[in-house]
Amino acid sequence: MKRKNILFIMADQMAAPMLPIYGPSPIKLPNLSRLAEQGVVFDAAYCNSPLCAPSRFTLVSGQLPSKIGAYDNAADFPADVPTYAHYLRRLGYRTALSGKMHFCGPDQLHGYEERLTSDIYPADYGWAVNWDEPDVRPSWYHNMSSVLQAGPCVRTNQLDFDEEVVFKAQQYLFDHIREDGDQPFCLTVSMTHPHDPYTIPKTFWDMYDDKDIPLPQTPGQTELDPHSQRLLKVYDLWDKPLPVDKIRDARRAYFGACSYIDSNVGKLLQTLEDTGLMDDTIIVFSGDHGDMLGEKGLWYKMHWFEMAARVPLLISAPGQFASGRVGAAVSTADLLPTLVELAGGTLEPGLPLDGRSLVPHLQRQGGHDEVFGEYMAEGTISPLMMIRRGPWKFIYSEDDPCLLFDVRNDPKELEDLSQSAEHQSLYADFLTEARAKWDIPVIHQQVLASQRRRRFVAHALTLGKLKSWDHQPLVDASQQYMRNHIDLDDLERKARYPQPCQNQ
Repeated sequence: MKRKNILFIMADQMAAPMLPIYGPSPIKLPNLSRLAEQGVVFDAAYCNSPLCAPSRFTLVSGQLPSKIGAYDNAADFPADVPTYAHYLRRLGYRTALSGKMHFCGPDQLHGYEERLTSDIYPADYGWAVNWDEPDVRPSWYHNMSSVLQAGPCVRTNQLDFDEEVVFKAQQYLFDHIREDGDQPFCLTVSMTHPHDPYTIPKTFWDMYDDKDIPLPQTPGQTELDPHSQRLLKVYDLWDKPLPVDKIRDARRAYFGACSYIDSNVGKLLQTLEDTGLMDDTIIVFSGDHGDMLGEKGLWYKMHWFEMAARVPLLISAPGQFASGRVGAAVSTADLLPTLVELAGGTLEPGLPLDGRSLVPHLQRQGGHDEVFGEYMAEGTISPLMMIRRGPWKFIYSEDDPCLLFDVRNDPKELEDLSQSAEHQSLYADFLTEARAKWDIPVIHQQVLASQRRRRFVAHALTLGKLKSWDHQPLVDASQQYMRNHIDLDDLERKARYPQPCQNQ
């Protein structure tokens, strides 16, 4: 049987609870909504670490952050960690990445045969967290300028990036259909919107009115848990009230950026239609984490609350799986075994893996209902872990009070049940399980050792001659467009799709 192509589309910092595919929302996503209607939507999909690099390393490898050293946004991603790209290459797939994956370290491919663009984020160790100085706020940490400067724009760094990402992805699909042979592809298209800064061109800004923008629920800062309070200090919001109009502007720009992502999804879907690839392509849409967007007074990600940790996830393979919804808790760590199974492969015995295939869910044959998460980056002073199972979410720390929520009946997580008398048995069971699963003192020392190594190396590499690890996409201009060593008629015929008959 011919293996299906795979188009995996990623958004960055797209909060699932805000999206219309998950509930009432003013956000306009016509293309994703249509894709959701014909696909399988996962209503409780989570990242495994609510920060870009750790989440993405876990997503591509199917292993939890502590297993692979994915501690923060400057964590080295070892080249010997198998990814879904390695697996699919072994199955005969062409593997390509267009866009962001925030790989840190000298290996910038990790199994992808080619990267069509550079990354938008640096590949070095410059953003390492420092637990040795927990009260020092590094200059590169998030601050509130993204909110205070929110509004419409003409052009940004992120627009430059995403325009290139989508253009190169479309070109890849056109090139695929114009080449001989029937080798399947796995193309990952990873955009950087709707990640802050909260600004978007007027076309998308004007899709919304101020009156359409709901304002967040913001309790007093002193009512928040200790980790939340540290986050407010990390991004310089402690004891500094935000103007209501800027909160509204930030959310309006974010909504517009979600619509911009949807517009780009539409371009990719149209390219699949135009090239006749749609029926032979499995489409996966997901993200790396969410955004608090002012809920609980918090912004960005870096916590285990629903807005920061829940991600969109839908898989569309018409004719292969009936459309529908899955309520069980799953995570992006589950994508590697899922993609391998969808590609007709098997997992390599003896290799570590934390993710579990979603195919039983796609086939309506049950499946797991459990997510483990690990966070050791900005705002932490020690590991902050999470267990999500059934209706429950347990947030575990040995340095902060643990939190317990019934997210099914309390989706906004307004009531912490950790001190509730009727939940003490459940709380004790979760605590026992968490302590059995994670050896916090050992993990803490591993994180500290990694941070210290990377800070030392990062400083040394700033001295003398710079050798960048950032991916440099190679373009051979001698093979582009019209060149005298290529027959003109032959070139024009091969570049045209559909190709004209040769006798015309």
